[in-house]
Amino acid sequence: MTSITTRAPNRLANEQSPYLLQHAYNPVDWYPWGKEAFATARNEEKPIFLSIGYSTCHWCHVMERESFADEEVAALLNEVFVSIKVDREERPDLDGIYMTVCQMMTGTGGWPLTVIMTPEGKPFFAGTYFPKETRFGRIGLVELVTRIKEIWDNRREEVLASAQEIIEHLQSLNQEPDDGDDLDERILTAGYEQLAEAFDERYGGFGTAPKFPTPHNLLFLMRYSQRAQEANALRVVEKTLRAMREGGIYDQIGCGFHRYSTDERWFAPHFEKMLYDQALLAMAYTEAYQVSTERKAKEFYRNTAAEIFTYLLQEMRSAEGGFYSAEDADSEGVEGKFYLWSEEEIKQVLSPKEAALVCAYFQVSAEGNYRSDFIAEPGNVQAGPNILHIGKSLDRIGAELGLSGEESVSILREARDKMYRARAERVPPYKDDKILTDWNGLVLAALAKGAQVFADASYLQAAEEGMEFFLRRMRDRDGRLFHRYRNGEAGIQGFLDDYAFLTWGLLELYEASCAPKYLQEAIFLTDILVKHFYDPDRGGFFQTSDLNDEVLVRRKEIYDGAVPSGNSVAMLNLLRLGRMTGNPEYEAKAMATERAFAREIRRSPVSHTHALNALDFGFGPSFEVVIAGPPEAEETRRLLDLVRREFIPRKVLLFHPTTPEQTMIEEIAPFTKGMVSINRQATAYVCQNFQCRLPVTDPGEMMELLGYKST
Repeated sequence: MTSITTRAPNRLANEQSPYLLQHAYNPVDWYPWGKEAFATARNEEKPIFLSIGYSTCHWCHVMERESFADEEVAALLNEVFVSIKVDREERPDLDGIYMTVCQMMTGTGGWPLTVIMTPEGKPFFAGTYFPKETRFGRIGLVELVTRIKEIWDNRREEVLASAQEIIEHLQSLNQEPDDGDDLDERILTAGYEQLAEAFDERYGGFGTAPKFPTPHNLLFLMRYSQRAQEANALRVVEKTLRAMREGGIYDQIGCGFHRYSTDERWFAPHFEKMLYDQALLAMAYTEAYQVSTERKAKEFYRNTAAEIFTYLLQEMRSAEGGFYSAEDADSEGVEGKFYLWSEEEIKQVLSPKEAALVCAYFQVSAEGNYRSDFIAEPGNVQAGPNILHIGKSLDRIGAELGLSGEESVSILREARDKMYRARAERVPPYKDDKILTDWNGLVLAALAKGAQVFADASYLQAAEEGMEFFLRRMRDRDGRLFHRYRNGEAGIQGFLDDYAFLTWGLLELYEASCAPKYLQEAIFLTDILVKHFYDPDRGGFFQTSDLNDEVLVRRKEIYDGAVPSGNSVAMLNLLRLGRMTGNPEYEAKAMATERAFAREIRRSPVSHTHALNALDFGFGPSFEVVIAGPPEAEETRRLLDLVRREFIPRKVLLFHPTTPEQTMIEEIAPFTKGMVSINRQATAYVCQNFQCRLPVTDPGEMMELLGYKST
C-alpha cells in the first residue's frame, strides 16, 4: 500500500472539516459535497457513493483504515462511482435526509452512513458500516460495489424508479396533517409515566445497555416534579445524576462525561467526549442544585457542574472564545487508553497514602477491571488497566483508612491533580477543533445559567466572550449565521439548530447579565428564523432555510435525540420572547409549531422531552418578573440574584434600570415603561398568568409572589 506521506492528496485536502481531512490522502478519489461532484457524476453517468461520518466516530476510523485507505477498494470505488465524503457535524441537513433514508430502507441507522445515489442525489441503497470482505452475513464493500455496478449497468430504469419513489416518500413526511387538536397538560403526565416506567431502579437512567445520558429527560422531570409535586420524578433525576457522576462514564481525573455507557451500570463508557453532552449535563446538574434541599446533595451537584465547566474552559475552549466539538475515544489506536490506569501506574505517581485512598475510592485492582481491546506496551509487566469509578463514599473510605473527612478531601484533591498532570504526558485523544454554532449555543446557555445560579462572574465572562465571537465572526453581511468555523474561516449557511440554540444562549445570557443587547440579538436571530425557516402553511420550522438550494427535501422534525430538536428549542424560545417583549406573534408561532407536531408528540411523549419543556412553559403557571432600580445598588442585585438562584423554570426576568439602557429595554419591551423604582428603591413587578400584582420592594414579599420563601 502506498505510504500516506508519498501519496498525492485528493480534493478533501482543501477542506476545513477534520473528518474530511482524515481522508485527504486516501486513494479514493473523494469529492466534497458540491456542484463539481454532481456534474462529474452526470457527465460520466456514474452513481454516487456517499459516505457520511464524523471525526471521533470509532467505526468511521475502522472503515477508513480497512477500506478507504486500501488500494483495491479504492480502485473499485473510483471505477464505479463518483465518491463524496460528508462530515455529518458540518452538514446535519444532509445527514438527516440520508439517515432517514437508511432507516426507511433498513430499519436502522448509524455512522459511518453509506448511501448509493443517482447523479441527481436520489438514493436507492443505504447502509452503515461495511467491512472490506463479506463476513458473518454482512456484505463486504468489494462484493457490494460489484453488485451495484451490475444493477446500474443492466437495470438502471428500475433503480431510477425506486429512487424517485423514495424521494416522494420523503416529501410526504412533511405533509402529514396535524390532529386538529391541541395538546394539554395530560401530555406531561404521559411523558413522566413513560420515563418512570423505563427507569432503572437499580442503576439509574432509562432502559438497558447501552445507556445514554439524555439530559433533557432529566430537565423535564425536574419541571414535572415541581408542577405535579411528584417526589418520584425528582428521585429518578437524583439517582441518575449521582450514578453517572460516580460511574466510569465520568472522567474522574480530567472531568467531563464520555458519550455513553456500554453497560447498564454506567461503568464502561464509549470514551468519546462530545461538546453537547457537557453543555446539557452541566445544565442538568445546575438545575439539580437549584431543586435539591439537602446540603450535601447541593454541594455534590454544584461541584459536578463546576468540574464540567472547568473541563470546557481548560480543554475545549479556543483562543477566540468558541468551543471545540469533541475528543476522540481512541489514542494510539486503542479506545480509552488515555483514561485507563493500572494499580502500578498509580503507585508510581502518588505517595503510599494517596495511592491507598485513590485505589480504594476508585475501585482499582491489581488485576484490572477493563479488558476490551487494550494493548499493553512491549515489555510492560504491569497488570490490567482500570476504569476509575466510585463505589463507596469518600467519608467511608477515609474512615476505613483512619483519615478524617477533611484529610480525605485534601488527599484526594492533591492525588487527582498529580494524576491529571501525569496523564497529560500521555498521547492524548484526537481533538476535533472545528467550532459549531449550534453546539456552542448550548455551551453558552449552560455557562450563562451557571453564572446566574452560582453567581460566578467567570462563567458570565466566558459566556459573554464566546457570544461576542459568534455575533462578530459567525455572521454574513446580512447578519445571518454561519454553521462552522475553523482555522480562521467561517462557512456553511446556518441551520435551524444554529439559530435556535444560539438564541437559547442569548436569552440565558440576557437574564445573567441584564444587558439589553443580548435580548436585541435574540429578537434579530428569531426574526431571521421565522422569515427563512418557518413553514407558513403547516407550522413548525424546516431544518434548512429557503435560501439553501442544495437539498432535495426540506425536512422538519421534533424528535429530541442526543440533543433537543431545533423545533423544540425554538418553541420554548418563542414563548420566552413573547413574554419578554409582549409580542403575541412569537407565542402564536410557538402554538403553530406545537400543532404541527402534536400527532408525533402524542404518539411518544418520551421521545420529545424538550418539546414537553416548552409545553410546560406554555401551560403555565408562568411569571414575568421585572426588577427596576439602579444597577449598582446592592438591593437591586439582591432582588436579581434571588430570582436567578431559585428553580423557577416558567419565568422570564427583565431588568428596568435607572440608566440610559432604560430606553433600550423600553423599546424592546414597551410594557416596562411604567415599571419604575418606588422611592428610589429596587422594586419588583411580578405578573402571573397574565395578571400583575402590586409592586414590592421587600425581597421576601417578592419571593412569596413567586411561590418561594426567601432565605
